[in-house]
Amino acid sequence: MSSKIQSPGHKAKDHQQPSTQKESLPPPEANAEAINFLDSLMQEELQLLFFSETLAVVSDTGEPLGELTIDIQKGKYRDELGVITYCLLVHAFSRGFLDKMLCGNSLLGYLSGSLEVLEQHSHEFIKYLVLPMDRKTNLLKQDDQLTMTRTVKEGEQALGFQTMQVGRQQAEVLIVEQTVHSNEGIPMSCQYYLFSDGHLAKRVQVGSPGFCIVTNMPILREEDEKEPRPVFEKKPLVWEEDMELFSRFLERKEELRLSHTSYLRQHPEARALVSDFLLFLLLRQPADVVTFAAEYFGPFAVRHPRTSALRSSHRPSPFRSLDPELSCSWGPRPASGEG
Repeated sequence: MSSKIQSPGHKAKDHQQPSTQKESLPPPEANAEAINFLDSLMQEELQLLFFSETLAVVSDTGEPLGELTIDIQKGKYRDELGVITYCLLVHAFSRGFLDKMLCGNSLLGYLSGSLEVLEQHSHEFIKYLVLPMDRKTNLLKQDDQLTMTRTVKEGEQALGFQTMQVGRQQAEVLIVEQTVHSNEGIPMSCQYYLFSDGHLAKRVQVGSPGFCIVTNMPILREEDEKEPRPVFEKKPLVWEEDMELFSRFLERKEELRLSHTSYLRQHPEARALVSDFLLFLLLRQPADVVTFAAEYFGPFAVRHPRTSALRSSHRPSPFRSLDPELSCSWGPRPASGEG
């Protein structure tokens, strides 16, 4: 996974984790012979690793180009929890010239007593005349894995729209960058400077001392007039005429019918209860159907207080309003046998 961070005067790319395009490939495994060799090392043998040395960097013809210094000492390492342990502190750095351009790299690492990497910081730079390159890589051990953070700064040219000199003229160009990542090796990046009509004005391969540039200002093509986008009127949806929607409607309707029929078959008391209420409603024909239904189904409620089966028909109902104007126009008719 990689991301780009732009700031005035430079651009940077951060790689949080190495790219894995071929997920089917198994992860590399350590050599069993190498692991056995590291496990067999004794503390007395690790003491032989402590040394400091400086070597000269020369060309094929013997011309001095720089120097390399390696220093390994006994140090202390503090982990995320603040625990301090003894470790091997490795420091290596080199400075020199590559085609008369200054370059160098440095490495600072912390190794455990079993030579496991606890933390590592590396820095590499090349002072190219066109696009200087500065690359940093940090490794940090977390549990049984290593987390890598990679930062690459290339050049002093920000992406986006810039003004470019072409011969005796100045023109606005758009700078875009293309980066190709591979499973092995470092990514390869190229920057393209484009005129308003898409003409290529300049091409720079990041890390290369040379570049390609147009020498004469081309005749730019005029921008075509943009036609207005067509407007399509919203048509009403007649789902009855849509075969798929109508078919789904019939299926859902049949599904609900079967479900309701099955429920009533399993609970015959529901049909009898509703039938009794409708019969009683048609016999009384009250003006206020809601209050009548509340009084009818009130005794079935669990929290409703129990009342005597024999009660006065003139007893006021708790469901009716006390205001005579809002009271129901119907009243319970005394039946034979009620006292």
